[in-house]
Order: sequence, then C-alpha cells, then structure tokens
Amino acid sequence: MSQKLACSEIIDHARYPIDEADHPQRREVIERVRAELEHDGCAVIRNFFSAPGLRALLAEASERKPQTYYSERKQCNVYLNDGDPGFPRDHPLNVFIPRTNGFITADLFGEETASHRLYYWEPLKQFLAECLGKDELFIYEDPVSNMIVNVGKPGQQFNWHFDTNEFTITMLLQAADSGGHFEYVPDLRSATDECYDEVKQVLDGDRSRVKRLELNAGDLQFFLGRFSLHQVTANSGDTDRLLLIMSFSEKPGMIGSMARVKNLYGKVTDAHADNRVRADNLVD
Repeated sequence: MSQKLACSEIIDHARYPIDEADHPQRREVIERVRAELEHDGCAVIRNFFSAPGLRALLAEASERKPQTYYSERKQCNVYLNDGDPGFPRDHPLNVFIPRTNGFITADLFGEETASHRLYYWEPLKQFLAECLGKDELFIYEDPVSNMIVNVGKPGQQFNWHFDTNEFTITMLLQAADSGGHFEYVPDLRSATDECYDEVKQVLDGDRSRVKRLELNAGDLQFFLGRFSLHQVTANSGDTDRLLLIMSFSEKPGMIGSMARVKNLYGKVTDAHADNRVRADNLVD
C-alpha cells in the first residue's frame, strides 16, 4: 500500500504554501483571487495540486464511480425544484431543461481518503476564507453533499442552475476530451431579487452575458454561484469529466433542503428533516 500523503503534499506546496500564514506567495495568491472575484465572481488557481496529490484524488473518485447517483428526473429548472403552477408555463420556475450528470456523495469518502482529509484541513479552510474575504468559514453540515464529485460521462450535462451556497470551491480532477465547458452569467440575481426576467433571457438563448471558463485538471476554482447562473455543457468527448466540489458556509449548521438533496443525490438523512439555517430567502 502506498504511503498516505499529508495534506500539504496533496497541494503544490512550493507554489502554494497555504499553511504558512505569513508567506509572501500565499498573500500574493489571496490578493489575486480577491481581485478576480470582485471582477465577476469567479477566480482560478491554476495547477493547485501536486502530481501525486492529483493522482490520489482522481484515483479515489474513479474507484467510486460505480456508486455515482443519477437522478431519475432527467429535466430540472434552474432552481432544482418542482416549479410553481401559480406562474405561467414559460416562467423560469416552470422551464425544465436536461440534466444528466451524476454525483458521488460525501458519505462515500471515508476519513482516510485524501479528499476527506483535505476538506477538513484547517489551513485550507482558513486560506479559502481569506481568499473569499471572510472572517471565518464553516464546514457545510450536509452529510450527503458537503464534499462531492460531479461526474459527467460522455454525452452528459448539468443544466443552468443556481447554487444553495453563496460560494463553491471546485477542483477539476479530470477534464473532458471535448465539451464539458463551465459557463456562467455573473450576478444575475441578488439576495433580495430573483431577477426572473434576466433569467428567462438566458433560458431563451440570450448569450450576451454568458462567459466560458477554460479549466484544466488540477485547477482550483472559486465561484459565487448563489447569484450567478451557471452550467456545464455536454461532454462531447470520450473521457469522463470529474469535478471535486467542496462546500463551506459563513454560518454554522447550514444544510441542503430535503427535496433538493433527495433529487440531486438520491438520499437524505435525519439531519435534513431538521430546521435548516439559510443565508437568504431565495427560491434555492
């Protein structure tokens, strides 16, 4: 059995000494990420992982691919809910578009895995908080979806949607040979306004505000997906697209809604039946 990598060895520590609070390279990366997030809610740290670290993360995800959950519902609206019959059929709440990607859920990654250990590594959480300009981040308490792998097999896609959390941290483990592009529309809604008219324009094919981000295996991405509509286009190649997603929150105790978690991941726990802490009153 190969020796378990330390968390500092999973990342490219020479380039990104994130566990050294006063290191000038660390400060430089934080300032750059903040500037990019301020610009349009998206930032990327290229080649964040070491070669052995990326291999370990990819191997764990690949081993668990047979347990990927694919929702029985093949079409979803951008809020990943059941819609609302009180609105017109062409309202964004009632426009359903294909979603065929799958997810490897957090509960399948034991405490010994590199993915789990990295997610709970305090220096990473502190670094991410500083990049996001937050005083503190908390582990997203959802036991099913706090650290997942998005699986996009050839032909599969993840339709336009908003995230439950204000921000999401993603790490591309394996890119598609072609297709599988991340696209987003920055700041399409706010914490107090759903901006349904603007959402409908995108769903009707208006790409004037759509941005496309090129990602490579090993890249770490920050994305403010609570307010920015986004999608992953169809994988048109022969290789699975595997994306590790780590979710954090500004408040302790945040958890996904029972309906959303059941729809996306095929399972819920007792925790999902409890009252949940939410950051705002948006649809989801």
